[in-house]
Amino acid sequence: MIRKNLLALTLSALFLTACSDSSKQTQVTSPQAPAKVEKIELVADAEERLDIYFPVTLTADLSAYSENQKNMLSLLIDASKIMDDLFWMQAFSQPKQAFLDALDDPKVRQFAEINYGPWDRLNGDKPFLTQTQAKPLGAQFYPEDMSKEEYLASDIKRKDNLYSMVSRDEKGKLIAVPYSEYFADELQAAADLLLEASKLAENPAFGNYLTMRAEALITDKYQPSDFAWMQMKDNPIELVIGPIETYEDQLFGYRAAFEAYVLLKDLSWSERLAKYAAYLPELQHGLPVADEYKAEMPGSNADLNAYDVIYYAGHSNAGSKTIAINLPNDEEVQLKNGTRRLQLKNAMQAKFEHILVPISDLLITPEQRKHITFNAFFANTMFHEVAHGLGIKNTLDGEGTVRGALKEHASALEEGKADILGLYMVEQLLKKGAISEGQLEDYYVTFMAGIFRSVRFGASSAHGKANMIRFNFFQEMGAFSRDENGLYQVNMEKMGEAIAALSEVILTLQGDGDYQGVSQLVADKGIIKDVLAEDLQKLTDANIPVDITFKQGKEVLRL
Repeated sequence: MIRKNLLALTLSALFLTACSDSSKQTQVTSPQAPAKVEKIELVADAEERLDIYFPVTLTADLSAYSENQKNMLSLLIDASKIMDDLFWMQAFSQPKQAFLDALDDPKVRQFAEINYGPWDRLNGDKPFLTQTQAKPLGAQFYPEDMSKEEYLASDIKRKDNLYSMVSRDEKGKLIAVPYSEYFADELQAAADLLLEASKLAENPAFGNYLTMRAEALITDKYQPSDFAWMQMKDNPIELVIGPIETYEDQLFGYRAAFEAYVLLKDLSWSERLAKYAAYLPELQHGLPVADEYKAEMPGSNADLNAYDVIYYAGHSNAGSKTIAINLPNDEEVQLKNGTRRLQLKNAMQAKFEHILVPISDLLITPEQRKHITFNAFFANTMFHEVAHGLGIKNTLDGEGTVRGALKEHASALEEGKADILGLYMVEQLLKKGAISEGQLEDYYVTFMAGIFRSVRFGASSAHGKANMIRFNFFQEMGAFSRDENGLYQVNMEKMGEAIAALSEVILTLQGDGDYQGVSQLVADKGIIKDVLAEDLQKLTDANIPVDITFKQGKEVLRL
């Protein structure tokens, strides 16, 4: 099996060589006397970062579940742990256990586990340990000595293949190795666990999905299982697993990272959400952009449901924690069947209580704080995921997908689109009476407070760039004001105008596949300016957590 990280090397030697040589196929001889290396320590300003995550226990009442279901949950968590290990390999060149064992301080070790390596994911991927070079934009998906130009000039045929690692052959030529070959042993083990779990599934559709997903893991053919996943409507247990999101690949945005979620369906909350998917075609038709940019009709088979998460793994667990899911990402599946939107209610509630409300008390004017509500936070998050299904998936020139045309900027622009069109949907559904809870001020002010929460994730990630583009665009249009005390207030009329204007900008860039235009937008507006940085420092000084981390697993659940 081809592997970039050479497990036989010592950790000290790895710290010296990983960033320059880890991607090369190297013959390893018996080690000489170990080179003397400096002790690995925290960098000077990293101490204050160790407590930025608020601990949340992912527990659940499983008394209503059968023994078969509990045993199945145990197997699903075991399979998820494999996804966790695979993501570590995609994110960082050094063996996980050896790297963590070298960190004596428990708090530093935990911070490294949360970040899946020595880079602070919520601080622009800055190293928090000495003896660490800059994080490669392509993580471990590509050789670290490879340039974008070399890759684009290579004879690899499917350059945007989601499911392959790029390596070098014996002559140094770039080659693409399918995940099913590169990670063959691990993926076979995960597939076996899913097959075993499928025999315990009391819901036939879920059992079928587990069987098909097991096959996908060892063949790299995920679309059939994506279609099967779209057919599941009433299973009380849910699993999202496999190589899914492409955010970790900041070089091109092509390669998918391994992750998993094990979830329990909240039936009462799901019933409240079921009605909204039916509005998608009507909302698509009304988008504030020229007709050709909204000609694609989203599938009407999409559904909305609420869940409590009991286990996160891999990409979904790295740094900031996902609180809502919109899948599948496959454009063909989306156009034929739409998507499923999973709202992770217990994780949302934790972020609202421990982060959003304290932020609002410091940065939102007192007269607007009454508009900060959990219902608005939940809805804004939910409609962000729904809005991924709106807009355009393929460029107007017929040359391919928006994702392929916009390369490494595709994820940031797509996240920006979902944020802004989510607000557009809230406004429209309130007018129609489809949303009966709260008023528009609740959603706008809660969204404004949510920007401060998300901006703290840094401007290097796709979500971070999207947040900054929106913040700076809104500021230029007067959608909010900041008083002499550093408190922010939403201007309701100008906020609506800014939402429409930014929607048009983003949808046009996507439809045109305008790589240069998006690059300019990110360069101009995807940055944190000095005044905002000062306001964010107030949150740090007040010891408000940046995000949450989880105490989770079979012991917590008593499985």
